[in-house]
Amino acid sequence: MEERKAKITRKTKETDISLELRLDGHGKYDIDTGIGFFNHMLEGFTKHGLFDLRCVVNGDLDVDGHHTVEDVGIVLGQAIAQAVGDKKGIRRYGFFLLPMDDALALCAIDLGGRPYLNFECEFTVPKVGYLDTELVKEFFYAISYSAGMNIHIKMLSGSNNHHMIEAIFKAFAKALDQAVSYDDRITDVLSTKGSL
Repeated sequence: MEERKAKITRKTKETDISLELRLDGHGKYDIDTGIGFFNHMLEGFTKHGLFDLRCVVNGDLDVDGHHTVEDVGIVLGQAIAQAVGDKKGIRRYGFFLLPMDDALALCAIDLGGRPYLNFECEFTVPKVGYLDTELVKEFFYAISYSAGMNIHIKMLSGSNNHHMIEAIFKAFAKALDQAVSYDDRITDVLSTKGSL
């Protein structure tokens, strides 16, 4: 089986990003975005999805974290799309309900090639650590559009914003791991159209 991996660099006046993703990994990571809590979330995504991820970012954090978080979402989405390739043999859909103490997050995805984000989560604080909570939605929006992925995220319960955000990232990881996994019964792409 061909190794499913991607290496992408993206440099703008706002961010300089180097990212390497391996879908069939072991949960190994080397992450430095300049935003500690965002690093923690990407580490959780990597560990619980059993991916391997290296992500180094130089961003204009003197402005704020928006460009860094959004641009990492763009690049990670591109890496997912590149690594998954022609999508032959994969399950395409993934979903997960992830509990984390008070928080219960639902994430369902479709790698069908059409971008869409439905994000139902209300945070009660403006920041967790140095991450603006409003940027969580921006991150997943960027992934959705750059990967051509349908993502539904819903917070079913939760009061602690740290737990809520962490549950979202881990639920997304588990759903993505399921969607990109192979099923021996699927010999082409999982679509009546014959392509995704």
